Formats: sequence, structure tokens, C-alpha cells
Amino acid sequence: MRELLVRSVSGIMYVSLVVLSALYSRDVFILLFCVFAFICLIELMPMIRLKQWLIYPMLPISYVLLVWYDWPVDYKSYYYYAIYSLLGATLLVNTYLIRDLVLLNRIPLFNTKKHIIALLYLIGSSLFLALIPDVVEVYKPELLIGIFSIIWVNDSFAYIIGKNFGKHKLLERISPKKTIEGFLGGLFMALLAGVALHYYVGIYGLWQWIVLAFIVAFFGTIGDLIQSKIKRQAAVKDSGSIMPGHGGIFDRMDSIIFAAPFAYLFFTILNYVS
Repeated sequence: MRELLVRSVSGIMYVSLVVLSALYSRDVFILLFCVFAFICLIELMPMIRLKQWLIYPMLPISYVLLVWYDWPVDYKSYYYYAIYSLLGATLLVNTYLIRDLVLLNRIPLFNTKKHIIALLYLIGSSLFLALIPDVVEVYKPELLIGIFSIIWVNDSFAYIIGKNFGKHKLLERISPKKTIEGFLGGLFMALLAGVALHYYVGIYGLWQWIVLAFIVAFFGTIGDLIQSKIKRQAAVKDSGSIMPGHGGIFDRMDSIIFAAPFAYLFFTILNYVS
């Protein structure tokens, strides 16, 4: 009972910080997420046994240059070239991690190119959630809160349905508690959350919200499994201990970080076709 109470209070504090920062302003949300991403990097580096300290300042520098700095009009084309090049590289690395998740027992990048995991899997992916507010013409905190809500709904119902009805393991060698029933149940409830968000938030049409919910929930689950595989390969239970009852910040944000570049790509395509 005490453990459940501690976990609940810790989770409420985390959710409150995300929601209140998004409602307050774009810059406050981005600052909070930059801090969260930096903590995730601090938790990831020991797990992959990477000691290149120069990687740490690259996260705030990249946030300043790509998210906060208002580039002059003459240099906007270079800015967008940098953004789309980073998006392509990040999606490529994340696709390789998905392949390794399904086909291989270990993560090859974990042993040979650890800096790629730090730079693109974490720093690169995290940047695109911070960049999502810039995809729409006017800052909409409801959009950001909606994306987080889809992740939270997916995680919560995957756990509830998996615990009560789960019989078939999803990827037992990586995450023994995750089941196919839980995965499908969480995904279905995430799609329903997308429908509800369409009527509450607007901005996009019903089918756009359903597709967004699928992308965020599906790739969020994969992101959670990839982080579980990294922890298993590093022989640790949690990424950290900063959140009582949950582990580290990375344990809470692995899903949203991994799903962010795929969501950003979706928003970019929507803007292009419209």
C-alpha cells in the first residue's frame, strides 16, 4: 500500500509538471523537457558505458541552436536542411534499433557505436518533441498535452489489461511482463483517446488524430521495449532513482522520446499535403 501511494504521488507530480509547463508557455515547456532530456542522458550514459563527457553539453547546445534560436530569414533554408537531415538520421537509427529489437538478442550499437545511441536515439529524438510546437502555426498546449495523454492512456491500459487478461507474451526475453493482450488493449484505448482528443482539441480532423494516436502508442511501446533491452543488456533494473516508485526519468520518458521523431514526421507530412 505504501509503495502504491509513493508511486502515485510521484506520478502525479510528473504529470502535473508536464501539463502546467505546457499550459504556461512554449518556452517553459521546452525548458522543462530539456532538463528532463538531460537527466535521461545522465541516466543512459552509464548504462551504455559511455564516458565521453563532451556529449553532455551537446544536448543544451542543440536545444539552443535548433529550438530556441530565431534564425534570420536568410539562413532559414540552412536551418530546415539541418532539421530534416537530423530527422532522417534519427529515424534511421531508431529503425535499426527496432530491427535489432526483433531480430537480435543484443544491440550491436551498444558495443560498437555507443555515441550514436546517445546523440541520435536520445538527444536527436528528444529534440523533435520540443520542435512539435513549431509545426503548428500557433502554439497549442492542448496538442502537447494530448500527445502525452495518448502515451499515458496506452501505458495504463496496457498494464491493466495485460495484468488481468494477458496470456501471451509479447517479447518475453526482453520484457517478461508485457503481453500481446496488454499491447493490443493499450493501443485500442489510445485510439479511443485520439478520438476524444479530436473533439476536445480540434486542430486536426478525426482520422488525423486516430493516425497520430496509433503512431504515438505503437512507437511509444517499441521505445519502452528498446529501453528495457538496453537495461537488460546493462544488467540494471531501473535507469535511475530520481522518481520514487518509478525509477529514473528515462523510465518514464522512454516511450515519448522514441515516438517523438515519428510524430514530428507525421505533422510535417500533414503540413505539406495541406
